[in-house]
Amino acid sequence: MTAPRLTAAVLGASFTIGLASACTGGAIIDLPKPCRPVHSDSGGTRAESTPGDRPAAALTPSGPIQQPTAPGTTTFTSGFGPRWGAMHNGVDFAGPVGTPIYAALDGLIAAAGSSGEGPGVGFENWIIIDSVVDGRPVSTVYGHMYANGIHVKPGQTVKAGDHIAEIGNAGGSTGPHLHFEYWDGGRLQGGTAIDPTTKLGGAPAPSGQDASAPGSNIDLMAASTPVDCGKGFGTAGGGDLKPGSVPPAFEEWFRKGGSLCPQISPALLAADTKAESGFRAVTSPAGARGYTQFMDGTWAVYGRDDDGNGRISQSDVGDAVMAQGRYFCEIARSVDSWIADGSVKGDPLSLYIASYNAGEGAIKQAGGMPSGGDYSSETRPYVQKVLSYIPEFEQPGGRGEFVPSPTAGGSNVVEAASQYFGTPYVWGGGGAGGPSGGGFDCSGLTQYAYTRATGGKTVLPRTSEQQWTVGTEIPLSEAKPGDLVFGSWEAGGPGHVGIYAGNGQMVHAPTAGDVVKQAPVMAGMRARRM
Repeated sequence: MTAPRLTAAVLGASFTIGLASACTGGAIIDLPKPCRPVHSDSGGTRAESTPGDRPAAALTPSGPIQQPTAPGTTTFTSGFGPRWGAMHNGVDFAGPVGTPIYAALDGLIAAAGSSGEGPGVGFENWIIIDSVVDGRPVSTVYGHMYANGIHVKPGQTVKAGDHIAEIGNAGGSTGPHLHFEYWDGGRLQGGTAIDPTTKLGGAPAPSGQDASAPGSNIDLMAASTPVDCGKGFGTAGGGDLKPGSVPPAFEEWFRKGGSLCPQISPALLAADTKAESGFRAVTSPAGARGYTQFMDGTWAVYGRDDDGNGRISQSDVGDAVMAQGRYFCEIARSVDSWIADGSVKGDPLSLYIASYNAGEGAIKQAGGMPSGGDYSSETRPYVQKVLSYIPEFEQPGGRGEFVPSPTAGGSNVVEAASQYFGTPYVWGGGGAGGPSGGGFDCSGLTQYAYTRATGGKTVLPRTSEQQWTVGTEIPLSEAKPGDLVFGSWEAGGPGHVGIYAGNGQMVHAPTAGDVVKQAPVMAGMRARRM
């Protein structure tokens, strides 16, 4: 018997608007801090903010919500809640590839394009729209589109009913559909996922204006608007930085600089600055200056008076960080073009970081990651250091579909790794920041899964031998999901590690020629609780 499926039109007429009350047995939700009015310096009172909660953008309140797809074009196939052992934070509308997707609320495009998870993983591509609803921050999320099916870009404002994308089948999708989420408090600000059907009940069909059509009402964000929600909400890429993770003077600038091009992020700039200077204005023995360590010749190209204080200085936080962002974007354009023409191979992010340290010419000449001499003793360790720092500054849940649950414990670790089922084994691949070189090895996968599952609070050592020294050994019979299991024992320790998934199964990156998958725990394995 086929399970009943609801069309989008029926969905719109079937649910009551509003949050579940305590009387219905629904969870009691702590509503996020309301957005605040923003006043000009010339009059009135400016919205209060702490240094770590500096206003990042201002938005106008949204009008009524509209359906994200047109009646008759999609079928409601999957609801909100636990599914396949994990939390399904939204609802699914199935439809043919190319079916129009519409903005559900007025707002600003905070993210559009790659979700940062990689090909075939999670959403792969997404759109996040930040909106103000009843004076509070709300994000709507749209997932699984193909890259060429996205019609908006970060920093644009949209109206409810604008045609923003088309349905695709990207990422970890089992068929063409729109995955739609509604977040109270902001998707990139650690908000709460709400069942979208409680909001879409009775909502009208989308008005259907094409984002790419002449006269579209999709425009770049206005210079001044009346509501501020703080924490980077309503800023393109602004929510990618974990609030309070950097010195207050840097926060606004990392949000801005990390949003200059899609290849970089605020967390990358923060991690690189920590590696370069520890957030201090210093001068290196080689003559690199300031917070982001520019040589004078390079500074002359990328340095500007971004903070408007009348000088261009490596010792001004704003000038230094924005120059860092511009340089990384120029590096990314060069490296991406070389990868495209086949003259350079390797993980793009790792090559961007190596270029910042050694110069783009070294990467071009080597055809990838350079080695030998200072490249082996300085550049390669520098790349690994920056990659290991990135999770410290990333907002938990800021990368795609997987969002760690505060109550899931070790299951978060299993789910984080499971997002990469089918990803190739690559010796030396992966780490705290995700796959590299096209995949993971066994300990790269476990390091990534623990970092993602804990929001960067737990970063394991890189190798299986080193990971065996962390935590406490337990009998294999007492292993729980999220514990690590070690095998392939040699004189120096375990040569293999996986993540216990329960019922005698583990998630691991097995060996060359294989992929990340779930498999039975191997004979002779021992367990360790992190």
